[in-house]
Amino acid sequence: MAETKYIRNFCIIAHIDHGKSTLADRLIQKAKLVDDRNFQNQILDNMDIERERGITIKSQAVRIPYIAADGNAYELNLVDTPGHVDFTYEVSRAINSCEGALLLVDATQGVQAQTLSNMYLALENNLEIVPVINKIDMQSADIDNAKRQIDKDLGLDAESALQVSARNGTGIDDLFEAIIKRIPPPSGDKAAPLRALIFDCHYDPYRGVVVHLRLFDGTIKKGMKISFMSNGSVYEVETAGVFKLALVETGELTVGDVGYIIAGIKTVSDVRVGDTVTGADNPCEAALPGFREIKPVVFSSIYPVDSNDYEELRTSMEKLKLNDASLMYEKDSSVALGFGFRCGFLGLLHLEVIQERLEREFDQSVIFTAPSVKYKIRLKKSGEDTLIDNPIEYPDEGLVDGAEEPYIRAAIITPANFLGNIMTLCMEKRGVQTNMTYLDEKRVELIYDMPLAEVLFDFYDRLKSTSRGYASFDYDITGYKPTELVKLEILLNGKAVDALSQLVFKGNAYDRARKVCERLREEIPRQQFKIPIQGAIGSHVIARETVNALRKDVTAKCYGGDITRKRKLLEKQKEGKKRMKMVGDVELPQSAFLAVLKTKDE
Repeated sequence: MAETKYIRNFCIIAHIDHGKSTLADRLIQKAKLVDDRNFQNQILDNMDIERERGITIKSQAVRIPYIAADGNAYELNLVDTPGHVDFTYEVSRAINSCEGALLLVDATQGVQAQTLSNMYLALENNLEIVPVINKIDMQSADIDNAKRQIDKDLGLDAESALQVSARNGTGIDDLFEAIIKRIPPPSGDKAAPLRALIFDCHYDPYRGVVVHLRLFDGTIKKGMKISFMSNGSVYEVETAGVFKLALVETGELTVGDVGYIIAGIKTVSDVRVGDTVTGADNPCEAALPGFREIKPVVFSSIYPVDSNDYEELRTSMEKLKLNDASLMYEKDSSVALGFGFRCGFLGLLHLEVIQERLEREFDQSVIFTAPSVKYKIRLKKSGEDTLIDNPIEYPDEGLVDGAEEPYIRAAIITPANFLGNIMTLCMEKRGVQTNMTYLDEKRVELIYDMPLAEVLFDFYDRLKSTSRGYASFDYDITGYKPTELVKLEILLNGKAVDALSQLVFKGNAYDRARKVCERLREEIPRQQFKIPIQGAIGSHVIARETVNALRKDVTAKCYGGDITRKRKLLEKQKEGKKRMKMVGDVELPQSAFLAVLKTKDE
């Protein structure tokens, strides 16, 4: 094992699509961790979804050996992080396990919203920040402008910024040397009792829970007894090692190392991300600070398509929670869909990713209900405030004295020529402008106060299409403000479907109801009787669509003769359809629930 002074722990942070994964690829290639024949782009992104979408969802660690110009062999522990606002928790955990960060700035786009918020995260944890200007080989690269933004917007030394092209490998050698010289080695005492932070986990079906650790004090060895400080459970270490694309067994991890342990942990709930691991025989005095509890902002219920698969879904959720600590869930039930879970997500992209991971990694067929946020409801009788995120829990209209919804401070950085369109979009989403700053002659920063519920559905997509992909968006939750809230119910054949209920702003209720009814009309298969689809607030119907009946021509056999024969047959058919409608149940296909989520016109 290397001495502490020859170890460097660093992460790569940036706005989405600024080249973090590509830079990680070049560093790995340069260190010859993988030969050219087996190399593939986004090598650290090991999920199909990440490759398909070209985004990083999970932080991934890898150890890179490097012989520096001074002749010494160094071990560099790199953590590649996501850039999307929905995965900020992944970034914050990666930052906690490092001493330094490479802050990437795209030479073609400059400093953007997530660049700023990720830099503040790194500064909060006292990381040494190394600014790096990427994509210098692009024709539209403006290096002088990027330097000016690093100096003015970030307050970092622009002259010390390294210039690289992650795509073709320019400047990678200088970057390696800068990591050695500018990022400090880890501090800690090898002789002290073991103190290690769990920053991630994943489940292996053959070996149980694989725990990802950063050691701050002491040593961890094969055969050693360890204890988790949050619940006191004790395990014996079967193996320990480091990440070199694959898990490489070393048998021992020492102070400053980033690696993994396997200890035959089959009880998934024993392991918590952010927990401190210590020696069972010689425990440390105090636990490490861990991570701040993450607060979900988007809520949705998830149900198995076949209610018999509930137990399988529960096991899958436990295993997924290991690998995604920001997922929150609790048991839930619905009249229409049976037993399931009420889940909290960090955003709509997070919800989509969880849905895809459940289907691909765990072979679960699931249905998600329409996403919602957490509202504050004041009751008339008691005058108390109660928090609800599920439309099923919403009390009768007569019992409600008032409602409040969560608001966000939205920061949008955009080129000035898209300003008018973006302001129109924000006003449409009930946003109130609180500030507007010209960062330079081309870029403007807009600050808006807007309801979180308005951002949930299509705001991000429309912002990107309005600005041709140039505008960047970041938000913080600021608190609650009064709103006019109503419960929108969807009735099928006169019966309310609880899984399709939504809590919406009164002014948007008609528009939302109309769109949901239109979508359901397209998705629900035709029956032998007419199916009315209604959107209602209480007993007041505000939108309606009808799925027409399949019509069998009962008069086909009547040729010639009196018209009364045909009329008699049609009357008989009408009676039968009326009777059928009374007993007929309408089955909702899974696609209907998914269609309700997509309320945007496509």
